[in-house]
Amino acid sequence: MLKVSKLKEGVEYIGLTKIEGPLIFVENTHPVGYRELVECVVDRETRLGIVLDTSEKVVIVQLFESTSGLTLPNTRVRFRGRPLTLGVSEMMLGRMFNGLGTPIDGGPPPPGAEERDINGKPINPTSREYPQDFIQTGLSAIDGMNTLIRGQKLPIFSGNGLPHNEVAAQIARQAKILGGETDFAVVFAAMGVKHDVARYFMRSFEESGTLDKVALFLSLADDPSIERLITPRTALTLAEYLAFERDMHVLVIMTDMTNYCESLREISTIRGEIPSRKGYPGYLYSDLAELYERSGMIKGHKGSITQLPVLTMPNDDISHPVPDLTGYITEGQIVFEREMYGRSIYPPVAGLPSLSRLMKDGIGEGMTRGDHPHLASQLFAAYSYVKDVRNLASVIGEEELTPLDHQYLEFGEFFEKKFVTQGIDEERSIEETLDLGWRALSILPVEELHRVTEEELDEYYGG
Repeated sequence: MLKVSKLKEGVEYIGLTKIEGPLIFVENTHPVGYRELVECVVDRETRLGIVLDTSEKVVIVQLFESTSGLTLPNTRVRFRGRPLTLGVSEMMLGRMFNGLGTPIDGGPPPPGAEERDINGKPINPTSREYPQDFIQTGLSAIDGMNTLIRGQKLPIFSGNGLPHNEVAAQIARQAKILGGETDFAVVFAAMGVKHDVARYFMRSFEESGTLDKVALFLSLADDPSIERLITPRTALTLAEYLAFERDMHVLVIMTDMTNYCESLREISTIRGEIPSRKGYPGYLYSDLAELYERSGMIKGHKGSITQLPVLTMPNDDISHPVPDLTGYITEGQIVFEREMYGRSIYPPVAGLPSLSRLMKDGIGEGMTRGDHPHLASQLFAAYSYVKDVRNLASVIGEEELTPLDHQYLEFGEFFEKKFVTQGIDEERSIEETLDLGWRALSILPVEELHRVTEEELDEYYGG
């Protein structure tokens, strides 16, 4: 190994010790930092990579591109002495990028206002503002029952074949903050998606006319695994700039976090690390928290970052490590149910396992409507009883049920087919959603409604 020279930025070496798949091994280097940016040069072609592992004896680098064409004696390796950065600016809205932030829409690179470390900086917990402003998604199952709050991180737990991509794109098109003019933007990060899925997202935003307020970061299924680990970090770096430097309210949608975790497991295996649950690395929790905790609001700043991560549960198992650990870090979850989707219910949001822990702080008088908290509680209680009645009917038959039980079945049918179900381009205001909820409750006898007040019954029941 020959040390060639000290550059203006970093140090350059010539010659590799070993090439193994997407990894290159370099021995006898100076002290190199973890996640340091690396340039690999061969035949005047430069390929980027980052440091995966570093020690006194050897440094392991993973390239973002193929290692084909590299030779052990002639390849030059430049350690830049800094992490991967992204040039950020408002001009990135309306554009499409790969996972590293390189434009893929045929346009020129946008002028960067400043270079930022994609790994971000931790937010001092004492400087955080508590989330409490309602975001209207236009979907009744979310707005009415599992309300999204500005600055919250609320994941969608889905499964293979379920319409999470359609729901994510619909939320990105429709999301807005009520009460005056607000500067709202969407940063969309897609990891390990197929080409047809990427085209769907791009077409969806173009046709709806919302693309000028959306920045897309797409890491396709045939891109290197390491790029999937970089994609959410570049997206969040732009989101932080827009929120805390340009005072914008930013909704960050990340799909599919399971693909991200699979890449993390793959690279962990390559590095020879001791596996934890189902082969995932032991630091899976802290790695996910590093991403999810880059949301929120900061005192003294008008902007905010709200996260809507989407993950597919392998075998629809909610106890799988990815949804399990995500649930510990985030403030609730929107759970999709395959049985509901089989009955043509869109979006197939399961009523009982879904939860928004910050919902109570962002609804009610002055935020949505005064009856919202009691109405949502009553809908949850009634729908829970519907599940019990359906289970009972499967044992004894519907003809043996009481008249009250039949009313609950009618309520359940209306709730799923009219309240939850809506078109893929249908946007409902919060008032329309709450009025639909009261129409559902009006199917039940007034004596069964214990969680709403007499005043609310007088005003809304039977309307």
